[in-house]
Amino acid sequence: MEFITEHFHSVHILNQYWLTFLMVISMVLISRTFVAGTRYSPILIIVVFGLIMGFILVNTGLATPGLPEFPIINLGSRVTITALMASFFVGGQEIRKLISNRKIDPKDIVVPSSQEIFLGTKATQFMFLIRAFFILIGIESLKRMLVGHNDGTAIDHFYPLLGYLGLVASIILIDHRAKITNKAVYIRKGIFETAMILLLLIVSWHIAQIVKPVIALPEIFFAMFLSVSLGIVMVQWKLGPTTRALLFAGIPVVLSANFMVGGSRIAESFQLEGMTAVLSFGFFGQLLWMFGGLAILILFGLANNIRNLAPGMAGSLSHSGLTGACTAGDLGPEAAVRAPIMINIPFIGHIFVFSILAASATAGKLLLPYAMAIVAIGLLLTFLALRFLRYSRSRDSQEIKGLMLFSLGWQLVAVFGGLLLLSLSGMSLGDAVMANSSAISHFGLFAAIQEGMFGSQAAGLIAFVFAMPFLVHPLVFGIFGKTAENNGVMPVRIVYFLALLGLSGVIYAIVV
Repeated sequence: MEFITEHFHSVHILNQYWLTFLMVISMVLISRTFVAGTRYSPILIIVVFGLIMGFILVNTGLATPGLPEFPIINLGSRVTITALMASFFVGGQEIRKLISNRKIDPKDIVVPSSQEIFLGTKATQFMFLIRAFFILIGIESLKRMLVGHNDGTAIDHFYPLLGYLGLVASIILIDHRAKITNKAVYIRKGIFETAMILLLLIVSWHIAQIVKPVIALPEIFFAMFLSVSLGIVMVQWKLGPTTRALLFAGIPVVLSANFMVGGSRIAESFQLEGMTAVLSFGFFGQLLWMFGGLAILILFGLANNIRNLAPGMAGSLSHSGLTGACTAGDLGPEAAVRAPIMINIPFIGHIFVFSILAASATAGKLLLPYAMAIVAIGLLLTFLALRFLRYSRSRDSQEIKGLMLFSLGWQLVAVFGGLLLLSLSGMSLGDAVMANSSAISHFGLFAAIQEGMFGSQAAGLIAFVFAMPFLVHPLVFGIFGKTAENNGVMPVRIVYFLALLGLSGVIYAIVV
């Protein structure tokens, strides 16, 4: 009888695995189909479909809020760090090239296929998408197995199987239509990259556990540091299929799973006391920090071009949506090259972000003197960045240096400025961090909250709270899409209007 029960569980978990695969892959594909022929990002559509899917699963009785009946979807929603590792590594490479003024042989080992097999998705892109799913699930499963993760659910027993399936599938899924200089070397590169990501995640987890008694820094902090450092050292490494797949599809896959979990909590969340203020700040804060940042870049930095605006805002807000759009190449080749640099530069700011927030979490309230000092530093850096950009005269190296300063300065202003406003309004620290994380779509804060840095309630609700401001993204991606079609120049009046609307909405959310 016990054997029959175990057999049933094994069949059930495999059914869950393939069901999650179909839901996630189809969601990303249909999103790319919707925006095919335009310059808009498919992440916009992923938001809508993900929230609707999660809501339907709960309201048809197939699941309960949080989707505990779909453990693979939950597993897929918690691989944020893995999805970002590729961006951190490439960012480290680009930083090294910029600092050393080093020229790398531009010849690549692979030429992607141009054959379109789905509307908006070419053959090599499709293989990257499938590969990304297997890599993310496989690496996370093996990591949990090796660190002894156990949360008391049935899936704990299946990490070896899920890890094996994910990694084996990821090795053999190479697009035969792509022109590859040496397929054997290319495949070995993918295996090495996968192994290195797994190793860095395990090391990051252990470091986080060691320093936890002193300061509860999240795992993503150390994963970011190690990945960037590796990229700086391995500046000549030609990207293999694992890194390419994660750059193209890692974030869309993670967001698809996250928005399904978030959609499942829609009805439940609105019944919680204080949630209206959290969601209001998240919605209007998205307008304030995004379009406020764009406004000052355009008005004071004279940097009105998508090559500056897209990576500048992706980096300065650690913005999940723009990060995914840039690294996938949706906003042009220059933005795709600059985005990994800008995503990594605020790493310096994360030393302050996570250390002060960890100390605040221990104290149960925001440490106001430190927060105000960080905001002042952020404002100074932002001023210097705008001055740098204003006199760059469209020189590539000067623009990149200015954007690097802006990414760090505006990040500090947005994170601690938002938390200061919410703290002074009387909002609890857990709610304030959720609200501000969603207001800037900050992937680092999101991952830290998901890890439980601010308690179990925040960890359970963050997927929904984080998803709701994405309803602003029709404006965000709509304007960036229009900018891409307008030779990279953004319409300024709508940017100024939305920045003022965001400021008014944030004031209203805090006062009321």
